[in-house]
Amino acid sequence: MSSFEGKMNLEEYFQRIGFHGPHDKVNLASLKLIHKLHVMTIPFENLSIHCGEWVTMDLEDIFNKLVRSSRGGWCLESNYLFGWVLREMGFKVTMLSSKVFNSVLNDFAPGEDHLIYLVEIDGKVYLADVSFGVSSQIWEPLELISGKDQPQGAGVFRLINKEDIWILEKTCRKPVVVNPEFSSSSLVNNVQTFQIYCFTLEPRGVEHFKERSHFLQTSPTSLFTNKSICCQQTPTGFKVLVGLVYSVVTYKPEEGVDILDMKYITEDELDEVLKEQFNVRLQKKCMPSNKKTCYKL
Repeated sequence: MSSFEGKMNLEEYFQRIGFHGPHDKVNLASLKLIHKLHVMTIPFENLSIHCGEWVTMDLEDIFNKLVRSSRGGWCLESNYLFGWVLREMGFKVTMLSSKVFNSVLNDFAPGEDHLIYLVEIDGKVYLADVSFGVSSQIWEPLELISGKDQPQGAGVFRLINKEDIWILEKTCRKPVVVNPEFSSSSLVNNVQTFQIYCFTLEPRGVEHFKERSHFLQTSPTSLFTNKSICCQQTPTGFKVLVGLVYSVVTYKPEEGVDILDMKYITEDELDEVLKEQFNVRLQKKCMPSNKKTCYKL
C-alpha cells in the first residue's frame, strides 16, 4: 500500500504527532495532550501558495498532506483536520470563525478568516486552536471564561467577553534581538499586550470558509500571498522561516524576556532548512516571499 492509499484513520494521525495514550479518553487531559503534540509536530505553513499548489478544503487531501506527506498547513487545513480528529475521538466540538487583529488598521480584519473550535467537556467549554503560529500560538486549549489569566509558554493569554463577542489577547515578555541587524525589523513585536482575534459563538460549517480560502490564496492584499511562512513550535519557544529570514525564539519567563535569534538564509539553503528544521519536504520549488505587510513574530 502506498502512502496515499487507504481512508483517513486516527492511528496514522496519532503516529504522526507521537500520541501513545489511550484513544478512548474523552477528557481534558487527552485534549491538552493531543493539542500540544499537534502544535509541536505539524508546522503552521503556507508554502503551497508559494509553490504554485492550490490549497483545498477537502479533508482527505488535507489528511494526505499533513499526515502522510511531511507537510504542515494553515488554519483552514490544520485546524480543520484537528476538529475531525476530536470528533472521531468522541469530543463534542463546535466549529467557529474569527477575525484576526490587524495592527495597521488597529482593528479586527473584516473577513472571518481564522477557523477555530470550541470543545465542551464536563460542562466546561474550551477554545482549541492548533494553527495560528509564532508567539500567538496557544499550546493547550483555553477555558472559555472572561478575564481569567491563563499562562502558557508564550505568555499570559486572556479571553475577554464583550456582549456577544469574545476577544483573545496576550501579554508577552520583552523581546531581546540577538543580531543587531534585526533590532528594528518589522517582524519584532514590541507591544506588551495585544489582541489576537475575536469571535462569536455562532456555529459555522466548512462552507463558510471556502470563499475566504480562495481570497487568502489569490488576493494581493492577503498576508499569505505576500509572505511565505513556516513555523514550528518547540518545547522552549518556536522557530520560523518568513521569506528568507530564519528565526529561533527562546522563551525565558524566569528572566521576563524572549530571545530572538534572527538571520538571513540563502535561497540555495531553503530546502535544507525546511527539511532539517521543520521536517517539511516540498515536491515543487518554493519562491520565498517577505513583502512588506503586517506580520509579527
